[in-house]
Amino acid sequence: MKITNLSPIVEPQPVNLEAEIAQANSKFPESDLPFYRKLGRTDLTVSCLGLGGGGRISSEDTLYAFEQGINYFFYSSDLHQYFYSTMADTLRKLCGRKSSVREKVVLATVTYIVRSPETIFSYLFDQFSDLGIDYIDVFFWGWIDQHNASAFERCVSASDDIRGPNTVCQRTIERVFGISERLKKMGAVRYIGASFHDHDLAKQWLNSPWLDVAMVRHNVAHRTAQTKVFPHLDANDPHRPGIVTFKSAGMSGPALWNPPVGLPSGCWIPSVPDLYRYSLSQNCVDVALTGLRNRQEVDAAVASVQKGKLTPEELDYLNLYGDLHRRRVKIQDISPERLLVSSSK
Repeated sequence: MKITNLSPIVEPQPVNLEAEIAQANSKFPESDLPFYRKLGRTDLTVSCLGLGGGGRISSEDTLYAFEQGINYFFYSSDLHQYFYSTMADTLRKLCGRKSSVREKVVLATVTYIVRSPETIFSYLFDQFSDLGIDYIDVFFWGWIDQHNASAFERCVSASDDIRGPNTVCQRTIERVFGISERLKKMGAVRYIGASFHDHDLAKQWLNSPWLDVAMVRHNVAHRTAQTKVFPHLDANDPHRPGIVTFKSAGMSGPALWNPPVGLPSGCWIPSVPDLYRYSLSQNCVDVALTGLRNRQEVDAAVASVQKGKLTPEELDYLNLYGDLHRRRVKIQDISPERLLVSSSK
């Protein structure tokens, strides 16, 4: 089956995003790390902290996160769906067809089964059925690496037939779930994203008109994105893709919020919110996806962002800290002047 548009895409009415973002940020102290920002070339206003289901946060605390200002929510209907399911009740309330706050929420969903563009209907059926929604803000093709690169190219090349209003994708969803004003205005999917586990592929797709948002792995111990992705973006380019980081607090191996072997006593040990700030201090990172577990962690993460970006000295120290975790360097080879003590934080 070939996916084709049924009629030309109708351009949405222009929105004064700068005024909208300024108004949203007025709720927080002025900072060089604004809590809200535009997600790349999209017209989405997003919180710099995103909330995923990796921490199995409760539905009640998901709502609390929204009340504290987090508006970017990431949801999977296939891989690890068990972990995401605890968020579902609140996402139904925030994003469902009767929601009075839907336009204040950015709902990002993902499938990790990347085969062909036609299969998107199966994934959307699951997500629309599960959450009772009108539309998805960003639909991600997930876990893109060399093993599924060719299938991903076929899928993403159909972006113009999937995103926006008046597509066959929208019409199919309308036939199954019924027509709504929001669905007619937004389309079933507003923007297309990809979650990359291969940074070379991420770099390759950065300038593609088919891809609106790129999600990449990044943390103090795994910094490949800092050489292969972030330097190839211009923060002042209104046409650049949105950038979301994941695994910012760590991947496999020792937890990054625990000190690496050999770190001298009294040195700064970053908290999990510090690790999110590390990603948010990089060039063009719009959102750090978090795996917050409860409202206490929500409060800590929101408060940390208000401290602003990390300084060059702090970034340098955290680079060393990550290298110690990965055993790339030995503590005796590090100049003491580059080590920061905990009292400086």
